[in-house]
Amino acid sequence: MQGTFQRSIGLLAAGAMLAAGVMLSPRLAQAQEPTAIKVGWAISKTGPNTAGATITLLNAYKLWVKDVNAAGGIMLKSVNKKLPVEVVEYDDRSNSEEMIKAVERLITQDKVDFVLPPWGTAFSVASAPIFARAGYPILFVTATTDRAPEFAKRWPNSFWLLGTATEMADSAVEVFSTLRKDGKIGANIAMVGVADEFGIQLSSASREAFKKAGFTLVYDKSYPLGTQDMQPILTEAMRTNADVFMAASYPPDTFAIIDQAKVLSYNPKVFFTAVGTAFPLIKQRFGANAEGIMGTGGWNADSPQLKDYLKRHTETNGAEPDRWANPVTYTSLQMLQQAIERVGKIDRAAVIKELQTGTFDTIMGKVKMVDNRFLDVFQTGQWQNGEYYGIGPARLSGARAPLFPKPAWKQ
Repeated sequence: MQGTFQRSIGLLAAGAMLAAGVMLSPRLAQAQEPTAIKVGWAISKTGPNTAGATITLLNAYKLWVKDVNAAGGIMLKSVNKKLPVEVVEYDDRSNSEEMIKAVERLITQDKVDFVLPPWGTAFSVASAPIFARAGYPILFVTATTDRAPEFAKRWPNSFWLLGTATEMADSAVEVFSTLRKDGKIGANIAMVGVADEFGIQLSSASREAFKKAGFTLVYDKSYPLGTQDMQPILTEAMRTNADVFMAASYPPDTFAIIDQAKVLSYNPKVFFTAVGTAFPLIKQRFGANAEGIMGTGGWNADSPQLKDYLKRHTETNGAEPDRWANPVTYTSLQMLQQAIERVGKIDRAAVIKELQTGTFDTIMGKVKMVDNRFLDVFQTGQWQNGEYYGIGPARLSGARAPLFPKPAWKQ
């Protein structure tokens, strides 16, 4: 009886201590501490978006996780130690509905600490309200939309790092205007564009930019998403004899346009294709015929930091990065890590504030958001001697002069 009574008193005392919030054991306290920082993403690992998502996002995600964990993790002052990154990943199958469901699952069921963005303008814009409602910081690195300044105000948790369609069009026109001023090209431009959100916005912005700069759009044609037979529109563009050909294209059609322009021997003085032109697959697939092709994006290929990044990325992924959104993606992850470490705990609201106001050391140099946007990104590039250099805006460090004219196709 006495032993039973003493055990009962002991249990009651222990219960009272728990009710009062008294720590019974260091082990119990440690059990409440996080052991990892959970990072999730929903990305296109199958379907038509796979190539773009892998080259621009997934490979950069994988390298960042490897780098962080090899260095011991992300430092949290709240627990006075570094925590490794733990990944939760879903395949959105290149389907926007699947992407939305996966993002919601990451937040509500998996309860990850942070989420990385999906691929492409349409998926980024579609997912933005979910991140805003949940209070998650989100750094969009493959979205090109003129509504980025508006979205940044509407969703102050969102950050837009790749520029707008107008900035992209203005950069291309800056290059074209310099060539025309030097007497190298005339005023006529032939333009085609894919009929999706990106292609429509870039085509619209380009029309305005051409008009302001005094260019004449002698051919203007859109084509449905998924089109692979480009010969009819290329033949029509070719008949205009315009010195400049510009395509507001996405990766599959970018490759098809280059392929079929070569077949047709369509070789204007300036040949510009959009998303996908910065992919290393261009030089791998077209070899010497990549020389002189202009397109969106670009980077400072002479930067020691980016040369090192190129080497490490290739060693980790067995493939080179693209020369546009991929380094911007890794830059955004460096920013996120530094913001978390400065806050010192998993406090998403504080991380958002730090991203809005802080200055970050990255592979692209020092980065500071301006109204939740990154403004110092190359919008126009060109393949020169096996490397894709940024050529516009000309004000950016490392900008190269354009190679002119584009060499004739080698058959």
